[in-house]
Amino acid sequence: MLDRKTLPVDELKRLAGTFTATSSWATVSQDMIDTFAQATGDNQFIHVDPARAKAETPFGGTIAHGFLTLSLLSSMAYEVLPVPMGVLMGINYGFDKIRFLSPVPAGSKVRANFSLVECEQRKPGELLSRYEVAVEIEGIDSPALVADWLGLAIIGLR
Repeated sequence: MLDRKTLPVDELKRLAGTFTATSSWATVSQDMIDTFAQATGDNQFIHVDPARAKAETPFGGTIAHGFLTLSLLSSMAYEVLPVPMGVLMGINYGFDKIRFLSPVPAGSKVRANFSLVECEQRKPGELLSRYEVAVEIEGIDSPALVADWLGLAIIGLR
């Protein structure tokens, strides 16, 4: 695993197809789930009512929102992904694919595995990167989600 560091653009481009990184484990607490529910207005009982979720779902309790799990990618990426030298800002350019494969029970630990698939200069001052990402749940074989994530680095003089 390569620790997050600043790399020249050409070196980062050469890492496409070979670079992988794994973030630290992060606990998805019920408080985190409740806060996300409040922020998004998604208060479905499977997320915010532990007693009802235990009684009425096959999950054994509450589960994280898929979009909460997806949103954790940002902090996980900041932890381990290299940054192109001269970057002014990074922009979430979107996803070509997202699949939510396994529910994340409240109290679970998750981490992300990143693989740099492509890294190309889109136009002067723009570097587009594509990462295959899988979020794993500690102790569960199937990933919580898999995604093809696009990031756009805006590069220039500071």
